[in-house]
This record gives sequence, structure tokens and C-alpha cells, in this order.
Amino acid sequence: MAIIYVATSKANQEWGADVGLGKNLFKVGVADDPETALAGFAGQGDWKVLKTEDTELSEEDALARLGRKEKAVDPNYYPKLRGAQGLFKVTIANVENSMLVALALDGKEPPKGFKVKPADIAKYLISNALR
Repeated sequence: MAIIYVATSKANQEWGADVGLGKNLFKVGVADDPETALAGFAGQGDWKVLKTEDTELSEEDALARLGRKEKAVDPNYYPKLRGAQGLFKVTIANVENSMLVALALDGKEPPKGFKVKPADIAKYLISNALR
């Protein structure tokens, strides 16, 4: 069975901030073994898997679904990416709004000091890729 995963790389986030993409770059993909699929992705070796979930979707379907909500980074525009698919620039406001709506639907108040964490972003990305 395939696994959908969300991963992050500190070096890739620093590169994104340097080229004007921002630091909120996350890799979303579908593979049998995420660690193997991430080896050397986008020229980086420090990828860390944040969240995984089993899925029946292909990678193309999952990325197309997620592309409706979040902006995919065009790998043809940035030579460093060399055709690497599945890199997304995440808007933190979208994640925050999604979390607040989920809390409101459950009838709960957001906690004081409400902040979005990388694990929350990973959950958001996977849920939108599977919908």
C-alpha cells in the first residue's frame, strides 16, 4: 500500500527564503518508502518526514488535489529543483483558518497563544491532498 507523506528540509527552507519563495516549503509525495523517495530530493539531504498516512491515491492525483488549495512550486522556474515535483509553498493563514474552523465546528474555543506548528501544516496538507 502506498503512503502519502509530508516532509521538510531546513536547508531547502533557507534556500526558499533566499530566492523569495519564503520559508514555508514542504514536500508532499506518495511512495512505498518515503525515506528512499526523499534521498537527495531537490539537492538536499536533510529531509525529515513530518507525517505519513496510508492512501490508495497515486502521487499525481494527490498533488493535483492539493494544488487546488496550495501553490505548487514550479520546478522548471528554479534550476536548483531540477524537475522535482511535489514541493508546495504553504500559506500559514490558510492553515490557521482551517484549524480555527475545525475548532469552531467542534464547539471549542481556540487556545490562548494559538500558533501553527509544522505538524499542523503536515496534517493540513495531507487532509487536503486526500479530499
